[in-house]
Amino acid sequence: MTEQVSSGSPEHVDVLVIGAGLSGVGAAAQLRDRHPGRSVAVLEARDDLGGTWDLFRYPGIRSDSDMFTFGYKWRPWRSDVALADGALIKSYIETVAEEYGVTGLIRYRHRVLRATWDSTDARWTVSVAVGDPADDAAVQTFTMTASFLWSCAGYYRYDEGFQPAWPGMDEFGGQIVHPQHWPEDLDYRGRRVIVVGSGATAVTLVPAMATGDGAAEHVTMLQRTPTYVLSRPGRDPLARLLGRLPDKMSYPVVRWSNILQAIVSFQLSRRWPDRARAFIRKNAKRMLHEDFDVDTHFDPPYNPWEQRLCFVPDGDLFNVIAAGRADVVTGTIETFTPTGVRLTSGEELEADLVVSATGFQLLLPFGGVEIEVDGEQVELKDLMAYKALMLSGMPNFAFTIGYTNASWTLKADLVIDYVCRLLDHMDEHGYRIAVPEPDPSVGRLPLMDLSSGYIQRSAHLLPAQGDRPPWKLDQNYMVDRKVIQRSPIDDGVLRFK
Repeated sequence: MTEQVSSGSPEHVDVLVIGAGLSGVGAAAQLRDRHPGRSVAVLEARDDLGGTWDLFRYPGIRSDSDMFTFGYKWRPWRSDVALADGALIKSYIETVAEEYGVTGLIRYRHRVLRATWDSTDARWTVSVAVGDPADDAAVQTFTMTASFLWSCAGYYRYDEGFQPAWPGMDEFGGQIVHPQHWPEDLDYRGRRVIVVGSGATAVTLVPAMATGDGAAEHVTMLQRTPTYVLSRPGRDPLARLLGRLPDKMSYPVVRWSNILQAIVSFQLSRRWPDRARAFIRKNAKRMLHEDFDVDTHFDPPYNPWEQRLCFVPDGDLFNVIAAGRADVVTGTIETFTPTGVRLTSGEELEADLVVSATGFQLLLPFGGVEIEVDGEQVELKDLMAYKALMLSGMPNFAFTIGYTNASWTLKADLVIDYVCRLLDHMDEHGYRIAVPEPDPSVGRLPLMDLSSGYIQRSAHLLPAQGDRPPWKLDQNYMVDRKVIQRSPIDDGVLRFK
């Protein structure tokens, strides 16, 4: 039974940050740096900081964005490694937390259950569960209050990945695992492995499991639909060239080089999708043997960037396929069998281990927190995102969700800049409340335009975006720099009291 703890008046902080991953640590670090007089607490449901980079432990876990934009703009990534592994990324986050005095602000095993806003007091009252959620008897709850609430909890469930219920799974004589909960003692050496999926996790797992001393006998990537996969250098040539220069000189150059490359690539792909498709196909064809069926396995039935592209360092996925250590099968699972998987085509694939790299379960709103404003329960789907960082009618609340077509942290840094400017503006004018005022004349559009399964499965839970600024979500860093970072805080839409 969960025990309610009462100890007089609730603890109050100026800013309460939910989540101690890349976004939450960055938010707290810049609050410490730019608002040293404000009290800050960071609540983290897990046992350690790092978020995604603490949770995922599967072979080959790495970034799918370059580290010069995935790292914070104010704390250089000090390596020429472009796509870093998970341990390096977590170490980077830990270092930032130490350097900026964030480590002592984080409270682990603190899960936010409910947040209630009261306009009279101009503060949030937050209900928090403390302890291991697997042991309900040991969980205690308490409340604390905050003047400003900032959700950096991401958007997917840490406790459960998306696992399709395929027929015959119980009959399979081997092992089925999900990358989100990779067993520490899993030994796949010499085993036949099927990795189900074609997204970033799958294209990372396949080369990692097919190489090295503990390599599988053979790895098959079984996909229902292909994904665009593009090779990029594992080490950044420009970062290597400028490596002897001080960080203040080299890092902005390398960072902006990667930003502009990503923007140009995305914009050209959307404007001339056939040319982009041909370029990606040619890249894959060049790295695979002549008789490999690129059109079946690496030519999706949609245009580039309708779903996120997968980048592989130095073509590692293509290399293991060309070497015969792995292969790709495109088809649909009909059923599991005692010895593997049978497809609807009738083809049977034998396996000792099946890895279900089938994606995430989105968890909204904001880590599953129930939200109430002045006695009214908030339904996230009824709201509209303001500058993709606040919500219509929700006072003193910000959230961080990164880009779908570029590095997550590019957007996180913009949100940090905006919230710090907003707090400065409120201090300067003596305001206690800031809330985006809904405009009924603004048309509603889906928040995200990607067709990825994990987004489409939960699209009905998301807030809308608008058909015009500042409600429109551009997914364009250069546009957002103008709209978020440089435009006036008092824009006539944000209301202050």
